[in-house]
Amino acid sequence: VVRLDGGKLVVQTVDFFTPIVDDPYHFGQIAAANSLSDIYAMGASPRFALNIVGFPINDLPKSILSEILRGGADKTKEAGIPIVGGHSIDDKEPKYGLVVTGEVEEEKLVKNIGARPGDALVLTKPLGTGIISTAIKRGLASDQIVQNTVKCMATLNDSASKQMHEFDVHAATDVTGFGLLGHLLEMCKASNVSAEVQFKELSFLDGVLNFANDNIIPSGTQRNLEYALKFISFSDHLNEVQKLMTADAQTSGGLLVALPQSQAEEYAHQCYEATGLPAKQIGIFSPKSKYNIFIK
Repeated sequence: VVRLDGGKLVVQTVDFFTPIVDDPYHFGQIAAANSLSDIYAMGASPRFALNIVGFPINDLPKSILSEILRGGADKTKEAGIPIVGGHSIDDKEPKYGLVVTGEVEEEKLVKNIGARPGDALVLTKPLGTGIISTAIKRGLASDQIVQNTVKCMATLNDSASKQMHEFDVHAATDVTGFGLLGHLLEMCKASNVSAEVQFKELSFLDGVLNFANDNIIPSGTQRNLEYALKFISFSDHLNEVQKLMTADAQTSGGLLVALPQSQAEEYAHQCYEATGLPAKQIGIFSPKSKYNIFIK
């Protein structure tokens, strides 16, 4: 984040990764949506983007690269911004993402610090993309599950971001590779508060529970839980599978938003109306205590 004259801030982020779905067009869409997410999490508006591409040009058809780029271009068009350039290299496996530049007025910048005791905690997308993506790679996910998961990951966080400015949001972040637990832990530590999350209020993509019960768990999810355990108190009724589900590494996940409880239901409703994805209050923030997070 760079401050300019006149109270404007320039916000710049970069993100890219290897394919998590089989369809190259969908991969391009998801990678672009994921790259835009950090901009939206800060309450900023994207202005333009650059492509970052790695591709095995001698091993895969150029048509696959074209489809990846088309997916990214269509998603940035949906976001209302141009792709003005980029850089590509010959690589052993495909990689794609964006450098995104955005802007926001300084007083409207949203950070992951500032959550207050008594604030509601709202999550704007369902969880489970890491587990589902692993099932896809193993050829175990049905067409319907793939379709639902792609739709979720390719959905922009723009509406959730814009709605933040209509409410008294105190802090926000997006849920990506460190999972719900990791990103909530960052918010709690930065804000010097604890959080109480109701497991029964968490929304998961179709198929997540079954795959998790079959031990289809990505290594990133396992690492997330191992790291977070010392900061978290799980209720005794939650089993190991449920604990892993809360730590699942996400791709293009939703926004995690702290705001007054009196505004949480309406904020979540506005997000749901815009995307059709379940957005809901999943817990509350409380004064700092022995553990940073309590999962009940």
